Amino acid sequence: MNVLYIYAHPEPRSFNGALRDTAMVTLARAGHQVKASNLYVMKFKAVLDPQDFRIRANPNHFNPAAEQVHGFGTGSLAPDIREEVEKISWADLLIFQFPIWWSYMPAILKGWIDRVFVQGFVVDLGEGQVYDHGLLRGKKALIVATCGSTKEMYSRGGVHGDLNEHLSIITHNIFEFTGMEALPPFIIYNVPALTREAGTHELERYRSFLETL
Repeated sequence: MNVLYIYAHPEPRSFNGALRDTAMVTLARAGHQVKASNLYVMKFKAVLDPQDFRIRANPNHFNPAAEQVHGFGTGSLAPDIREEVEKISWADLLIFQFPIWWSYMPAILKGWIDRVFVQGFVVDLGEGQVYDHGLLRGKKALIVATCGSTKEMYSRGGVHGDLNEHLSIITHNIFEFTGMEALPPFIIYNVPALTREAGTHELERYRSFLETL
């Protein structure tokens, strides 16, 4: 299986870094082909703007959706976008690993989606090619997330609300909207309180999970 691993955490020596390293080794040992987009290391530009389009459909008025369709169709997207689009085209499974910040993904990852999930490539609104007819159908997507709060705080009735409901904005409105199958998220709670032993257990749990893909 071809796996694209999109990683969004700024500290390589963090627990997230250990999770990513575990994934790279485990997926390779299982015989999967893996490509990675380490967004902070790449210093990925997170803002969609007119500079993303080398040949403008309309140089006098910036309509991001129209420019994406035109840029994809003419092959004139910015080089960093084209590189990520090619990775997605290659992949069977996209794994998004990130920490939960303000009950959502980090801005750099949202920016990656804004710029790389190009209209005309992931969906065709004019032809109604969304959800079951989305242009990424046949691919799967998985969220691997860490958070600082406890599972009780992020549960139904907890002070933060159900984390899975927060993540549904991603799993349903992004992954499924583009035609991908959204796998159940893999979540690790209360990371700052993990002991070394508990952290090792969570890494083993992640390793075992990846081996079942």
